[in-house]
Amino acid sequence: MNNSLTCTFKSISENEALARMIAASFAASYDPTIGELSDIKTVVSEAVTNAIIHGYNGEEDHEVYMKMTMMDRVLKIEVRDTGKGIAEVEKAMEPLYTSRPDMERSGMGFTIMDHFMDGVEVISEPGKGTTVKMTKQLTSVQAECH
Repeated sequence: MNNSLTCTFKSISENEALARMIAASFAASYDPTIGELSDIKTVVSEAVTNAIIHGYNGEEDHEVYMKMTMMDRVLKIEVRDTGKGIAEVEKAMEPLYTSRPDMERSGMGFTIMDHFMDGVEVISEPGKGTTVKMTKQLTSVQAECH
């Protein structure tokens, strides 16, 4: 079955929880394992928080875009902002790197996304924003039954 969902929400911290719920609800209809569902919620939290905190510097008058697609039990999640962008994506993806040390951020967001998903791609351009594309192959329903 193929399906997709696209949503846009304001760049306020409360919407991180909304994005988690939307992602969990979308994925739940495909009967993921509890671990897969937890991974999905976690990476969405990380990506949305990055957009709000780093992309928009916590400014609340912007939009965060999220798109989810499911095809042949492969879930694709895309989170995009039109904020300040990332000059050095490779450096930003290093564990413990943060552009906001003033906020005591852990710098583990991209590392967490990379660990929990099968694929993570970060596309960014300074002054134009960042898109995080993630994929996860959900466990086969038949594999769980054996």
